[in-house]
Amino acid sequence: MAFVIGVDVGGTFTDAVLDDDAGTVLAAKSPSTPPDYSQGVLDVLRLLAEQLGKSLPEMLAETHHIAHGTTSSLNALVMGNVPPVGFLTTKGHRDSIFIMNVEGRYLGRSPHELQHVLGQDKDHALLPKRHALEVTERVDRDGTVVVNLDEDEARAAIRSLVADGVAAIAVSLLWSFRNPVHERRLRELIAEEAPDLFVALSCEVSPRIREFARNATTIMSTQIGPGLRDYLGTLESSLRDNGLRGPLLVMQSNGGAVAAKEAPAAAISTVGSVLTGGVVGSVALGRQLGHRNIISTDVGGTTFLAGLVVDGEPVRDTTTVINHHPINVPTLRVDAIGSGGGAIAWLDAGGNLRIGPRSAQAVPGPACYGNGGTEPTNTDANLVLGILPEKGLLGGRKPLSLELARQAIDTQIAKPLGLTVEQAAAAIYTVQNAQTGDLLRKTVVEAGHDPRNFVLYAFGGAGPAHCAGYAAEVGCDVVVVPLGPVASAFSAFGLASSDIVLAAELSDPTGVPFDPARAERNFAELEQQVREGLERQGLQFERVELHREIDMRYSMQLAEVTAPVAAGALGTAEIEAAADAFEKHYAELFGKDAGFREAGIQAITFRVRAIGVLPFSPELPPVAEATGEASPFTTRPVCLDAATGYVDTPIYDYRELRSGHVLQGPAIVEVPTTTVVVPGRASGTVDHLGNLTIRRTS
Repeated sequence: MAFVIGVDVGGTFTDAVLDDDAGTVLAAKSPSTPPDYSQGVLDVLRLLAEQLGKSLPEMLAETHHIAHGTTSSLNALVMGNVPPVGFLTTKGHRDSIFIMNVEGRYLGRSPHELQHVLGQDKDHALLPKRHALEVTERVDRDGTVVVNLDEDEARAAIRSLVADGVAAIAVSLLWSFRNPVHERRLRELIAEEAPDLFVALSCEVSPRIREFARNATTIMSTQIGPGLRDYLGTLESSLRDNGLRGPLLVMQSNGGAVAAKEAPAAAISTVGSVLTGGVVGSVALGRQLGHRNIISTDVGGTTFLAGLVVDGEPVRDTTTVINHHPINVPTLRVDAIGSGGGAIAWLDAGGNLRIGPRSAQAVPGPACYGNGGTEPTNTDANLVLGILPEKGLLGGRKPLSLELARQAIDTQIAKPLGLTVEQAAAAIYTVQNAQTGDLLRKTVVEAGHDPRNFVLYAFGGAGPAHCAGYAAEVGCDVVVVPLGPVASAFSAFGLASSDIVLAAELSDPTGVPFDPARAERNFAELEQQVREGLERQGLQFERVELHREIDMRYSMQLAEVTAPVAAGALGTAEIEAAADAFEKHYAELFGKDAGFREAGIQAITFRVRAIGVLPFSPELPPVAEATGEASPFTTRPVCLDAATGYVDTPIYDYRELRSGHVLQGPAIVEVPTTTVVVPGRASGTVDHLGNLTIRRTS
């Protein structure tokens, strides 16, 4: 029987879920091992093998594939831990990446930062100017070569970059998405001068109009490409040495996986791989539970992530922002803040309590870990409040020190604010719930949705301890905590549930209505690209689904909105239907009657998403039904509300709960990999799959 394994490598813990598509679902959690995260992957796989009663080689020999999500690419970009790269562009256009189209001053900044214009800057250039060189060539907007590539000049530029020690070269020329002949020739020249140098071309990484975003996307993909190649190469070699025969897949931002050998070529597509795993898992679980509108929240050790599922489909986006730069990458829309279990509590200059974005991460970890951390975190506060057991995490494999947690909170928060340690811990818990609730408002309400029409899913190591609090902040009355075998490894369950997803796109600006034959040619070219890409994955698919779409905008506007396009032959009616879908979606995003058809509509970018559906559909297995009332195994003082203070609270062992059990709050449910809080004036019911559904009773 073949296994499918999902592995989620986070900044603090590495999670894994195994499924055999016959009712067996197992999960494991192990500390991440920076800087060599591959060791943590092997550690968590060994834990899965132990549960099966097999050795690691025996388990891997029976594994169909491993789907892997990693934060390494995103962390490298955010923290600037990238090697020096070179950049080649059309003569006269080098400074576009330093001018930043003005956007560099405001993209990715909070409303508070935007109010302080004098505090804004553009000192976050992607590379030094000596590594950005120009070549003589020119292609016009129709794809016609106006000036041939000066190959002698190009060779001199390449040699200069190589001599300066760059690890890779990004190539992004003007209008190359209309005609990539010069970019491809530059790759050949680089191969002649430095055969082993990593190269990325904008015509392959980001064939979209607007040079700044295209340049930035290509450069960032080049910055992480060599590191991703080396990491995945090392990991795959280790897995092969331990008996893996099936492919290693890497999760992408678009919610699907790709073969590890293919990932470095479009490395930028993996930056949100871990972020999207939970959303994909929410879609899969939603099908089992009959939920079509879901707020997916994942709270790990470092970050709080929130995504949306609307009418059974994850909400998608075509761009994201990293380090104040626009990045062209199809993605599931996931908002994130540094507010996980390891987020550090601190006081700003005005004496206000703040949580994150800095995190204690796996090393040194929260103060209570006893690994040298001295700053208080959400985890330390939860231990002081009695939410976490003193026996520790991971079923006791990760011991916690209450004394060290109290000491950190007392020194850094309580004494400066004139509070007791308990009051300070309660304040940390309250602020954490409030600021994560603020992110949910942005994710749900500002997108035009009513949270009361959604079910909130909460997972991750820290999510179940806070979910009832941040759900109440936005008025969401029903919370589902996926427990059972997946518990806090739910994102890894999403990875195991993922199919192969590839996307190809091409900018070809034109006014609506336009000749349907033009769209047919574009879609035919893109569909050929994704079909060839699927063939390179080395996998057998149950079926292949192709989805067409066009990014459209009103004339004289920059806001582009994606509209679906019907499959099959295209005529005037299908083009008009796509325009109508654009206007409907535009009104949903920006308000009724915000559109103005008389201004004209433009089609900008054509895109095809291909889904290679794998012959595995992991589902959570049913659990046994209850034969009596749930019984707590102990009680302990727990503070869930600063106004009521500590209350003797029943503590339940999740392993003793059955389908149909009802827990009246306040209550705590201990799971080996997480802790669930059922607050007062709420109840928790175990469903037929072992998940805990929390509902407010008043």
